[in-house]
Amino acid sequence: VIECKRPDLKNAVESGISQQLRNQRKDEIPELFTYAQILLSVSQNRAQYGTTETPAKFWAIWKEEDPAVQEQELSTLINTPLEAAFKDHLFSARNPEQKKQMESLWQSGKRLPSEQDKAIYSLLTPVRLLELIYQFIVFDNNTKKIARYQQYFAVSATLKRVTQRTGDRKRAGGVIWHTTGSGKSLTMVMLAKALVLAPEINNPKIVLVTDRVDLDDQIYKTFQACGKSVVQAKTGEHLIELITHNKASIITTIIDKFESASRKQKISDESCNIFVLIDESHRSQYGVSHAKMQNVFPNACYIGFTGTPLLKKEKTTSEKFGGFIHKYTMNQAVADGAVTPLLYEGRMSEIHGDQAQIDQWFDRITTHLTEDQKSDLKKKFRREEELSKSDQRLAKIAYDISQHFNDTFKDTGKKGQFAVSSKVMAVRYKKYFDELGQVSTEVIMSAPDTREGNTSVNENNFDEVQSFWKLMMDQYGSDDKYQTSIINAFKNSDKPEILIVVDKLLTGFDAPRNSVLYLDKRLKEHNILQAVARVNRLFDNKDYGLVIDYRGIFGELNEAIDTYAALENEGFDKEDIEGTLIDITEEIKLLSQRHSNVWEIFKTVDNQKDVEAMQRYLEPEDLRQRFYEALALFAKTLQLALANARFQDKTPERKITRYKEDLKGFLDLRQVVKQRYGETVDYSAYEQQIRNLVNKHIGADAVTQLIAPVNLFEVDEFEKEINRIEGDAAKADTIASRIKKTIIEKMEEDPVLYQRLSELINQAIAEHRAKRLSDLEYLKKIRKTLDELRGKNSHHFPVVLHQRDDAKAYYGVIKASLEAFKLSNESLDDFSANIAIALETIILNHKIRDWVKNQDIKNRMMDDIEDYLSGLSIDFRVIDQISTQVIAITERREH
Repeated sequence: VIECKRPDLKNAVESGISQQLRNQRKDEIPELFTYAQILLSVSQNRAQYGTTETPAKFWAIWKEEDPAVQEQELSTLINTPLEAAFKDHLFSARNPEQKKQMESLWQSGKRLPSEQDKAIYSLLTPVRLLELIYQFIVFDNNTKKIARYQQYFAVSATLKRVTQRTGDRKRAGGVIWHTTGSGKSLTMVMLAKALVLAPEINNPKIVLVTDRVDLDDQIYKTFQACGKSVVQAKTGEHLIELITHNKASIITTIIDKFESASRKQKISDESCNIFVLIDESHRSQYGVSHAKMQNVFPNACYIGFTGTPLLKKEKTTSEKFGGFIHKYTMNQAVADGAVTPLLYEGRMSEIHGDQAQIDQWFDRITTHLTEDQKSDLKKKFRREEELSKSDQRLAKIAYDISQHFNDTFKDTGKKGQFAVSSKVMAVRYKKYFDELGQVSTEVIMSAPDTREGNTSVNENNFDEVQSFWKLMMDQYGSDDKYQTSIINAFKNSDKPEILIVVDKLLTGFDAPRNSVLYLDKRLKEHNILQAVARVNRLFDNKDYGLVIDYRGIFGELNEAIDTYAALENEGFDKEDIEGTLIDITEEIKLLSQRHSNVWEIFKTVDNQKDVEAMQRYLEPEDLRQRFYEALALFAKTLQLALANARFQDKTPERKITRYKEDLKGFLDLRQVVKQRYGETVDYSAYEQQIRNLVNKHIGADAVTQLIAPVNLFEVDEFEKEINRIEGDAAKADTIASRIKKTIIEKMEEDPVLYQRLSELINQAIAEHRAKRLSDLEYLKKIRKTLDELRGKNSHHFPVVLHQRDDAKAYYGVIKASLEAFKLSNESLDDFSANIAIALETIILNHKIRDWVKNQDIKNRMMDDIEDYLSGLSIDFRVIDQISTQVIAITERREH
């Protein structure tokens, strides 16, 4: 557990997470985490947890199912007085001031439970801790994962339900509704693990049922990746064999195989210890195949999983399976940070209105083109008399999507999906995207019916879909290779940037970088919710998933129609779908406040037009961090706004200009302070996204892209970089920040030298800030320290150490350790230098490949060093100090 004692610091918990991730790196202290299972980062008002190597974005909060009960229990616990003997033991190794401070707090009266109290109590009480370690940690593709609270409580509630039965009665089942993207597949894995481990259940058999091949493959691979022995039923016959011969304790199958199996052989397993886990149960638990499945397993416990809410009619039917076991809605998942929020924008009217509207749309999205380019583009839209209005519409939508993707997501690592109504539309859209050449696309679809589209023996007369399919089969060889290759490229490569899909990949497709769903397809009921959830997975610098609708699925939002009217009309309860989609205009309404939030950071700067004052104000790292976060939020919101027709039409031009100019000024300031205070440049998706925004709306030269900071030992390049900076103080700050970073990286290579240089830097900065040094004097002092760091002023080393870099590194710690040592015939400098050379020779004699990982070699080095120093009649405590530090320096210099 890492605790931050600064509840006022906004990023306290994030800082704790960062420390733990840093410490797990191979060059830090990974051994500390060898047996660690649960990691926490806590402050008084916030707490998050993860396990080893959990990326920062996946650290989660924990919530109890009954917070009122927890509040009451904790209030009693934290306000119960401690016995005197326990207090004495607690403070036995601490100083009296700490005990005095705690006594003062205890005597000040009752206190209320904090978020820190709740997290520690929920996760680290012995029973819960052991339970989490034993049952709720899995390895998914060698990645260690720990349950989120909704997974834990869903499994616990299911286990409680299925183990409460009398005699030979069937076990009660039910439905688990966990919103798409919140880890439903891993919940199934954890439930299967819990059922296998439950002592009340003898020889449990688990059958995982889906209604589609891709979902069956996904579930099978998830169980395999988590190290669970699982068999995938290939055919109905294979399913019969697995059931009758009891060949597997965990089976995955498609529900249709029960029907084909029943036609071959009447089989029935009447065990009450069979658990049928049905994925996307709303689609499969009421048909003929389900009835056949119940004939095979008449006494089984049926547990349905769904990522979308049940329709009203399904809720009634589901009662016969036991009703709801557990619910975790989209609203909860977004609030917990388990998925990203989904923003919705309706663009139907943009390209489907009268000619005046279309012209207005065209003018707005082509503002960056010349008149000749606009003219050429209009000709392309209206080319060839045989183009139908539908073709013109497809061309306009393809252009709109190309522009939107380029302005928002191009080169950010984020991708998009485009759902269309038919295979013909998919192929035609692909043609338009290729002609425009602005965004790379691929089509994913099932094989067309080979009986369709054949009007002659000549293959050139195949219709568009047949011709496209033949091209794909010629290129990839098979349907499976075609789909697998494109999907893998979408997930792992730069191209394609957009996948055009018809029916495939709109459910169960998990690609975290998928950030925008363009819709030109009529969807209903669960299909809407499944489709939009393709873009809600967490990904670096992804604040939201975007849904852009060219079909008006939810009605025309520009006319302020209720976003959820369509879903409610389809039969969902409003409370179940609340929070699924957010009208993009609601997010844009926050622009003004987010703009003000950036200026708020500088409210104490007297002259906000004084560039030097603004830069100096941002010297503290926590202030810079606040500035970067507020600026990022403002920039992202402005980007959404500038891509929105209503915002462009309704907002006064002077206000838009003010936003753009302020963004430019803030981005310039951000660039300068990053350079001035030695921060490494972040080439993240956010940086590219901002550049896209700047290039279109502000001007390509408005913000210069920083290159990575030049190494200060590359003298010529470093001097060129410094000369580009205006002002002596800014130059000095830039050099000082680079020196500090170098000192931190090299400290253990020569602790005495680098500690002294660090003190010189800090002293010069303090004197300048106190106005005891002018800007020029400050720069001269910093440059002098830089020269010493580069080795130009190495007069403090004895001559015998020249050309002996390792011995130089040992010299400082040896000399410091021998300060009190009385020498008779030679100076301390010479004595320390000779010892450094001797130790360099000893270590060199023992070095072999990968010696740092070889404890025997290190022990021999240590023994020989101690033997040598003992011969000089040096105190054993000094010997131990020198030996330990010299070995540590040598190890550090190996990296």
